[in-house]
Amino acid sequence: MRAPDFWHRDTALSRLLAPLGKIYGWVVRRRLEQAEEYRPAVPVICVGNIVAGGAGKTPVGIALARLLLASGRKPHMLTRGYGGTEVGPRAVDLDRHDCARVGDEALLLAEVAPTWVARWRPDGAVAAVEMGAEFIIMDDGFQNGSIAKDLSLVVVDGEYGFGNGRTMPAGPCRESPRQGLARADALVVVGEDRNGLAALAAEMELPLLRARLVPGPEGAALSSRKVVAFAGIGRPEKFFATLKQCGARLTVTHSFPDHHSFERADIEALLAEAESNEALAVTTTKDWVRLPSDLRARVSVLSVTLHWENPELLTPLLDRIGVRA
Repeated sequence: MRAPDFWHRDTALSRLLAPLGKIYGWVVRRRLEQAEEYRPAVPVICVGNIVAGGAGKTPVGIALARLLLASGRKPHMLTRGYGGTEVGPRAVDLDRHDCARVGDEALLLAEVAPTWVARWRPDGAVAAVEMGAEFIIMDDGFQNGSIAKDLSLVVVDGEYGFGNGRTMPAGPCRESPRQGLARADALVVVGEDRNGLAALAAEMELPLLRARLVPGPEGAALSSRKVVAFAGIGRPEKFFATLKQCGARLTVTHSFPDHHSFERADIEALLAEAESNEALAVTTTKDWVRLPSDLRARVSVLSVTLHWENPELLTPLLDRIGVRA
């Protein structure tokens, strides 16, 4: 879905929908209170958010997996597989599975560490442990009470924050920010903090981890190039800003809903537009895996990686769950 513009502001419509948002938040709270948590035999790190989409959870999860791998540990990723048909538990096989089956995020995670898709998270955790996982990193699931978390990181986009702070459908939040942060172990702010998130973290006595998304090596080749950019992610404008940061000349930009299922006609039209403008068609890695396979070679990709700005604050959090034990 594409986030409505009024989710970012406190408008008459958001106030009108506020009672429905309170009901939604109450349902989330009750579901969590009544959930029977399964506790896996290994520590679980949950990388979640409070706002629906666009926070940067997947890059944070990938960064944590790489950190654990560098320390000699064996992390496995666990995801619901949003957008795919697989119920699981199923180990993602990059040679056999596509996004229609396991979802786009699962494919990105599986490039870094063993990844499991499971609609019922405890089943995925059991399978991961049986296959040698020493740690489980959950991509999303902060509002899922079926599995116990040993470390919960709430990821927030620094520019967007919590939007208007209201719960869906009145705003972008899955639950009230304070309700969610009360269960968190740390707040991860991706990008510049323009919403007073540091002050909120301090008020709630939460460690504040700062991070930013750094363009991949493809960025250098895009400098001064004309591009037709398209993205179907939570906040496409972030991708367009990153392209400008690389020096690309944005001829046209196209925003699609998050997890948009691209049809052949969509991509052929974009490629024709790029050709007519003597430009490159460029998209994100998350979108690229959703393209028709025979058209991917004609679309350029700009990847991003997460860079921790204060990694020293991450160490005690990981030590708490035995990363260096």
